Amino acid sequence: MNPARRHRVLAAALASASFLVPFAPALAQDRVVFATDWLAQAEHGGFYQALAEGTYRKHGLEVTIRMGGPQVNGLQLLAAGQIDVAMADGLQALSAIEQNVPVVAIAATFQKNPTVLISHPGTTKIEQLKGRPIAIGAASNTTFWPWLKAQFGFTDDQKRPYGFSVQPFLADKTLSQQGFATSEPYSIEKAGVKPSVFLLADFGYPPYSEALVVRRDTLDKREAVLERFVRASAEGWKSYLANPAPGNALIRKDNPQMSEELLAYGVAKMKDHAIVDSGDAKKDGLLTMSDARWRATVDFLKLTRLAKPGVDYTKAWSLAVVRQVKVLP
Repeated sequence: MNPARRHRVLAAALASASFLVPFAPALAQDRVVFATDWLAQAEHGGFYQALAEGTYRKHGLEVTIRMGGPQVNGLQLLAAGQIDVAMADGLQALSAIEQNVPVVAIAATFQKNPTVLISHPGTTKIEQLKGRPIAIGAASNTTFWPWLKAQFGFTDDQKRPYGFSVQPFLADKTLSQQGFATSEPYSIEKAGVKPSVFLLADFGYPPYSEALVVRRDTLDKREAVLERFVRASAEGWKSYLANPAPGNALIRKDNPQMSEELLAYGVAKMKDHAIVDSGDAKKDGLLTMSDARWRATVDFLKLTRLAKPGVDYTKAWSLAVVRQVKVLP
């Protein structure tokens, strides 16, 4: 049989045989509904990147990202069983334990909390803000403000109301304000002022930010699924910090008001401050956590008399999932 005829016969045989072999059914994807803490933005980039690049599907997951917002309480949705994973501040997870809500943090996106104090040009040290007026929101009275009082001797008579606008800051050169490293400084710079920005994490402010929180029963029953979710998310963050374009496209689809310029600013500031990939992440991988860091946060609550007696705060976190994941930056 000549080579050409042999090839045709073999091809026909293979084609015929294919009808005899049933198609293997597609493997079912494990569903995970994940709620962020705000409208889609660069600070959520790694999760959107993992969705955009098919990383979740590669790990056998069908992930839905639900945006947060001013009227959305992710931990309430989590406790009610409407979502599988919620993004929350570390202090929120500790507060939930105080209220006997059975939730637990399994990973942390930000190794540095992005909370900042912003002052006008010429301020070179955070200590210089002692005695000066600072605009802070009401929620800050149970987060970073007591820490600033304990660490730097700030006093309550410095406080001014914060309306989540930079306009009072721009109008008053004596006023400083709270903010996030990736957001408010951008608006101030757009108005023509180059502010001094002090990242509180660089001065020892300990709480994790953008922790991934689940119900305790979900951790017990779906630990393997959560491990794949954290691993895929860490891979998404590594990819996003290298080339954010795929994730940004999905962010803008969810939140069309988000500009490309602000997205680029957010990514740049996360890199400048090493918010995602510093500290323990350098050796243990992205999204990692440590017992020491959580205990330091609990110690901060005790120091500032924010801790409640008789509460077992160690229930607020678990390293069972994240210790299995080591996606280095």
